[in-house]
Amino acid sequence: MRRREFLVAGTAMAGATMLAAPAALAQAWPARPIRMIVPYTPGAATDAMARLSAQKLQEKLGVTVIVENRAGGNGSVGSQAVLAAPADGYTIMASASIHPMARHVMRNAPYDPVTDFIGIARTARGPLVLVMDPRRPQRTIPEIVAAAKAEPARWSFATSSLGSAGHLGTIEFNRLTGANIEIVGYRGSAPALTDVAAGNAQLMFDPVLATLPMVSGGQLHGVGIATRERTALAPGLPTLIEAGLPDFEFYSWYGVWAPRGIPREIALRLNQALVEGLQEPAVVARLTGQGFEPVAENLDQVSAFIDADVARNAALLRLANFQPD
Repeated sequence: MRRREFLVAGTAMAGATMLAAPAALAQAWPARPIRMIVPYTPGAATDAMARLSAQKLQEKLGVTVIVENRAGGNGSVGSQAVLAAPADGYTIMASASIHPMARHVMRNAPYDPVTDFIGIARTARGPLVLVMDPRRPQRTIPEIVAAAKAEPARWSFATSSLGSAGHLGTIEFNRLTGANIEIVGYRGSAPALTDVAAGNAQLMFDPVLATLPMVSGGQLHGVGIATRERTALAPGLPTLIEAGLPDFEFYSWYGVWAPRGIPREIALRLNQALVEGLQEPAVVARLTGQGFEPVAENLDQVSAFIDADVARNAALLRLANFQPD
């Protein structure tokens, strides 16, 4: 073989090998444990959904899935740990609807949550509930708004974190009512809800999983739920649409991401395993009993939803003249 022909043939073989590598990786995957990073502390809804997702992946894929909490930096510590790992399907992330909003709520976000990650699956969603300090005499939204406008210094909204569904719901509440109630950020739902129950803050939007038990126990007063229809879990709790906020529907949703660059075959298998696992009748019953709705979408549907959700939420932040921290 002449030298030129040898070089051309060698280049073609190298190219074929490079093309074959991702396919071979996907075919052999998974051959060892998978690490699922949660960029928040244990115990909250994000962590609970992560552990359920990990359990279903483990059952469907036949390998151990290790959940690792890496909290800090409004989710950025855990997110960067995922991006620092190879995009080979062995390091993934479980987070919530706040994750795609990182560039809109962090002044110098160290990554782009949309272009640097691929959404593998949305696992479930949970509606927000508006709760308040039970010692306050107000019970309806018009009463709350009137009192807040009359004495603004005596009212504040707690929010679990900037960019969360609760934060965005609070912005929309202020926009629709003109109340302009101060918003105070906390490091998670637990301390924020504790402060509302103690009267240090007066109002809060947070997902149903954390709020309904406290409403049932009398620690909080439930003003309304941000769904189209009332929930069977608390049929006496009106929707916020009934309470006077037109089209007010807000959910916190949960999902699994991987670094962009993961072979599509592996992303498809992860998506399929999660969808199948979370649609099992026993899992659906468990989630709905806690106020969650399982979500079943393919990769393209996940991507389209995230793009639309980010656009909607970014518009809300602009309307509120929100300035990232």
